[in-house]
Amino acid sequence: MPKDAPCVSRRSLLKASATVAAGVAVSAQAATISGVPQWLPFDHNGPLHYDPKGWEFLSAEQAREIEAIVEQLIPADELSVSGKEAGCAVFIDRQLAGHYGTYERLYQQGPFVADIEPGSDQLPRERYRIGLEQLGKYCQASFGKRFSELDGEQRDKVLEDMEAGKLSFDGIDSKVFFAQLLQNTMEGFFADPIYGGNRDMASWKMLGFPGARYDYRPYIDRHNEKLDLVPLSIIGSSAWSRKG
Repeated sequence: MPKDAPCVSRRSLLKASATVAAGVAVSAQAATISGVPQWLPFDHNGPLHYDPKGWEFLSAEQAREIEAIVEQLIPADELSVSGKEAGCAVFIDRQLAGHYGTYERLYQQGPFVADIEPGSDQLPRERYRIGLEQLGKYCQASFGKRFSELDGEQRDKVLEDMEAGKLSFDGIDSKVFFAQLLQNTMEGFFADPIYGGNRDMASWKMLGFPGARYDYRPYIDRHNEKLDLVPLSIIGSSAWSRKG
């Protein structure tokens, strides 16, 4: 430090920090008192809204079929839990209940750039509603049962035929519906747990992914080494909220 640089004592620094902190607290309190709520990230469609139990968009019947589908797409094995146990159906439900379900945050009207086709005008909510309805009709006509009531081999056969576009659905291509299901199931399995899926960070633990940690600088140069770090969600660890 240069000799002519001003010297700040530890006491002065702490006092200044306390003053700033007090000012922030007063500002936050004033905003609340004046009727202006504090701003929160993703306030209208974010993790803070995903704590309530129960289904937010899917009916109990639809949720049952989705759970059967994700369980078949990602069965439990020695490496991880199933898609159902990981909460993939919950993830899908929360996404359909939010902006993703309505494409609210996408440009769906023109003008569009020439030679570039706009996205599908069929909303994810509609795809799931129509797809599940058509899947139910097919299973009843072919097996006399719901998809969730089929055995493993029958479920695999139905999903394989859907993926190949062999099932005749009204209102939606069965291949398109399968692609939607598979994509959202994978997202739910690997996404941050705050969105309803990846329960207990099952997929992250399976992969050895340490999650949304604050700082990775101590590990940048540690190549090809198993770190065994406990995965952390964007909102931290559930252990942080436990009383010691």
